[in-house]
Amino acid sequence: MMLIADAHLDLAWNALTFERDLQLPVHVIRQIEAPMTGKSRAMNTVALPDMRRGRVFLSVATLLARASGRPSPGIEYSSVAQAHAVVKGQMAYYRALERQGVVRVIETAAQLDEHVAEWLTWESTPPPAGEGTGVREMPPLGFVISMEGADPITTPDELAHWRELGLRLLGPAHYGPNRYAGGTGTALGITEGIGPALLREMRRLGIALDCTHLSDEAFWEAVRLYDGPLLASHQNCRAIASLQRQFTDEQIKLVIERGGVLGASFDIVMVRDGWQWAAMNNLTAPNPVMMREVVNHIDHVCELAGNADHVGIGSDLDGGFGREQSPRDLDTIADLQKLAGLLAERGYSHDDIEKIMFRNWVRFLRMVLAQ
Repeated sequence: MMLIADAHLDLAWNALTFERDLQLPVHVIRQIEAPMTGKSRAMNTVALPDMRRGRVFLSVATLLARASGRPSPGIEYSSVAQAHAVVKGQMAYYRALERQGVVRVIETAAQLDEHVAEWLTWESTPPPAGEGTGVREMPPLGFVISMEGADPITTPDELAHWRELGLRLLGPAHYGPNRYAGGTGTALGITEGIGPALLREMRRLGIALDCTHLSDEAFWEAVRLYDGPLLASHQNCRAIASLQRQFTDEQIKLVIERGGVLGASFDIVMVRDGWQWAAMNNLTAPNPVMMREVVNHIDHVCELAGNADHVGIGSDLDGGFGREQSPRDLDTIADLQKLAGLLAERGYSHDDIEKIMFRNWVRFLRMVLAQ
C-alpha cells in the first residue's frame, strides 16, 4: 500500500447535500440510497472508511455553494448570504469531524509535517503479533480546506475571516459566471474591481490560487494579477480531452513554470475525448473508460514538465457524480491504489510514483502552509 494525497474531494457538500453519513462505508451508503432516484444515488464512491482503507491520508476538502440567482437544489442559491451560510455549515461539518477525532484540519506547515510523519510511521510499523493491519488504530485523516468558487465570500476584505476559519486554497470560479470571475463554460475574464481585489487579498494572506474552473480569459488575467502559489487541483489536458474544462498545453506549462502541481481528475468526461454528458445519461450504455486512460493525462503533464514533479491526484470522485461517471475499474476511492501499478507499467520509477501519489502535493502544500 502507498500513501495517497487527493487534491479535490467535495466531502462536506456530499455529506450535507445528499445527507450521506460519510463515517459509514461506501457499500452501506449505497444500500441506504438504493430506494432513491437521482444522479449518483446508490453509486457513490467516497466515504471516510474507504479513504482509510485506500490510505488516502491527505485530502484537499472543499467548501462549495454558488450564488447565481438561479436556484437549484444543493448547489445554486439566490443570494450571496445563502451561499455564505451554506458554506459556513460545510466548514462546521469538518470541524465536527475533527472534534470527534476522525480527521484533523491542517493549517500550518508544522501540522502537515507531523501528519505525514505520523502516517509514514504507522505504515512502516509492523502490527503486533497475531494482529492484521486493520486492527491497529489509524491516525486521523488530514484535510486542507479549499473553496471552489468564491461566491460565499461576501466581499474581498472578508477573506481574512475565512483564513481564520481554516481556508488555505481558493478557486475564484466554478461552473458558469460568478461575481469574481468567469468559470467553466464562459468566455468571461476577472470581474473588474472585485476580482482583482480578491486576488490581492489572497496574495496578502498567503492563500493559494486554484486555477481549476477558470475560463481561459480569467486564467490568463488571474496569473498576471496574482504572483503567489498556483495549483490546478483537478485538471486534465485539453490535448487529450478537448472540452474547454481542460487546460491547454500553454496553461499547463504556466502552472509548471510557477512551481505548481496539477491533479489528475477521474471524471471520465475529462479523461476521454468525446465521452460527453449525453452518453453518461444513458446508464444502460457500457462505460468504456478505464483508469489507465487517466495515466495518459499524467504522462502528458510529465512530458511537458520534463519530470514527474508537477502532477498528482485530484480525483473529484463523487463531485456531482458516482460510479456511472468514474472509470469502470474503480469501485470506491480505495481503488486509487491501482494507479501505482498502472504507473509502474508505464515505466515510472518508485520515486516518481511516490511523487505522483502523494509527495508532490505534500511539497506544494507545505510551501503554501508555511506562508
